[in-house]
Amino acid sequence: MDLMKSVQVSASGMAAQSKRMQVVSENIANADSLVTETGEPYRRKLITFEASIDRATGMTEVNVKHVKADYETPLKREYAPYHPLADEKGFIAKPNVDTLIEKVDMRDASRAYEANMSAIESAKEMMVRSIDMLR
Repeated sequence: MDLMKSVQVSASGMAAQSKRMQVVSENIANADSLVTETGEPYRRKLITFEASIDRATGMTEVNVKHVKADYETPLKREYAPYHPLADEKGFIAKPNVDTLIEKVDMRDASRAYEANMSAIESAKEMMVRSIDMLR
């Protein structure tokens, strides 16, 4: 495999993991947002990746397929009868964000990012050694 192609594949992985960290950060930042522009509590965002083939190089890269709100996981409910957003039974709807899960996702994305960075560093070292051998 051409070393530049391997760098390109790792760079696509880094870009995807960077976007994943952005989405997780947004989820954590809005874990307590009770009202959004839609009038509902914030809903956790999920990111999906897809493999795609770069026709110019023939390499398979990773890309972000889409980022969408999680409507399958129910919103949390908390009893707070004196809260202005409470319903007739005294419950408020809270975001479906679990910060523990988000932190685990952040660590996973961070490690995947680091692995891609290490692969790029290894390819760079191999290129430098190859040039040194040609001298």
